[in-house]
Amino acid sequence: MCYSSLLLLHHVCSGFSASSRPFIIGSTMHKAEQQALYSAVQAFVGSWWNGSDLYPDPCGWTPIQKCFNDHAQGVYCDLYNDFWYVSVINIGPLYDNSLRCTTNIPEFSHHLFKLKHLKVLSFFSCFLSPSQNPITISTSNWEKLANSLESLEFRSNPGLIGTVPNTFGYLRNLQSLVLLENGLGGNLPEEIGTLVNLRRLVLAGNQFSGKIPESFGGLSKLLILDASRNKLSGSLPLTFGSLTSLLKLDLSNNMLEGKLPREIGRLKNLTLLDLGSNKISGGLAQSLEELVSVKEMVISNNPIGGGLKSIEWQNLQSLEILDLSNTCLTGNIHKSMAEIKRLRFLGLNSNNLSGRVSPRLAALPCIGALYLYGNNFTGELEFSESFYRRMGRRFGAWNNPKLCYRAEVNSTGHVPYGVKSCKQETTINISGNVLSNAKLSEANWDHSIQFVASLGFQL
Repeated sequence: MCYSSLLLLHHVCSGFSASSRPFIIGSTMHKAEQQALYSAVQAFVGSWWNGSDLYPDPCGWTPIQKCFNDHAQGVYCDLYNDFWYVSVINIGPLYDNSLRCTTNIPEFSHHLFKLKHLKVLSFFSCFLSPSQNPITISTSNWEKLANSLESLEFRSNPGLIGTVPNTFGYLRNLQSLVLLENGLGGNLPEEIGTLVNLRRLVLAGNQFSGKIPESFGGLSKLLILDASRNKLSGSLPLTFGSLTSLLKLDLSNNMLEGKLPREIGRLKNLTLLDLGSNKISGGLAQSLEELVSVKEMVISNNPIGGGLKSIEWQNLQSLEILDLSNTCLTGNIHKSMAEIKRLRFLGLNSNNLSGRVSPRLAALPCIGALYLYGNNFTGELEFSESFYRRMGRRFGAWNNPKLCYRAEVNSTGHVPYGVKSCKQETTINISGNVLSNAKLSEANWDHSIQFVASLGFQL
């Protein structure tokens, strides 16, 4: 079932003094505005609802004390030329005392578009069944809200299907467009790229497919772009380099492919970059080192390939979370990674990295999780017993067959999970003569003529 918020008064109180109180109480709503409101709401909650909860006037009936009523919700009004006009409508189970939406097929009544001062319109968990009562977003009349609407949201409506209307392009004052976890699909309309006042664009958790429109690069005021958990394909638009105000870019869990464009380095204000779980390849773009404000960078689960040495990691001094796991990386860990002073999480697991692991990684002042498992690292881990004790399973280096930890750490009981001890080896030739003592390391793993007599250690 779907619920609609009780439609009660919430006065905008700030700036009103006691001397202005009689003026507010005396203000009323035009009958045409009132009727448009009632008809628009009835289209979603059912014709049985007669607005009695708002009687006799949805915005002017209640004393000024209602300004401080914590339970006011659903419909909000503003004063224009001494009359109340509806400025906000929220429909859905946002509060305990909400009304149920109709069990019949709801509709976007043309009366909704007569509310000429409507700034905010949202629907939360209101259209629930894609099979029994599906609904599509109206393609008509959005131009009537072009001068007023600033925020439009559809959240958690699996019964909301179809495509995004290209008539959304009329909403030139829109600052927030949220289409989160609905049943919407198809291609994203180019017209969204004309909404030049957008600060927030959330398209996550739908079934959108096709390429990301190049026109999105024209959203120069955009702060948040989240199109994760869809079926988007193609490469990242080169025009994304123009989104210089962007703080958050999340395109994870799609089917994006191709190389990371070097233009991505122009996003100097970006604090979160999540491109995880796509099909991006072609190596890590060197321009990533120019994202000087980024705090979280996730590129995991992509066939990126290449190595880590193309990037001067020490430039990313704001970076706290770096996840490059399962990205087909090869080569060694670049020494500059040990200079990212604020790094709290480093995921390099499930790659083809090799060579020795620098002990300087353990000296990172903020490191709280370090995952190196599933690679080809070799030699001795030169980390301290206190490091292993502090990290526990948050240090992962298992499934590196030629990696071992220092033997003296073994006596403390705090050892890296799944890693062998570098116990001292006595190497003997066939005649039984002792040749040398050495620690198990990359240099003496294989013996074609000699064999190893290990003190409690089996290969």
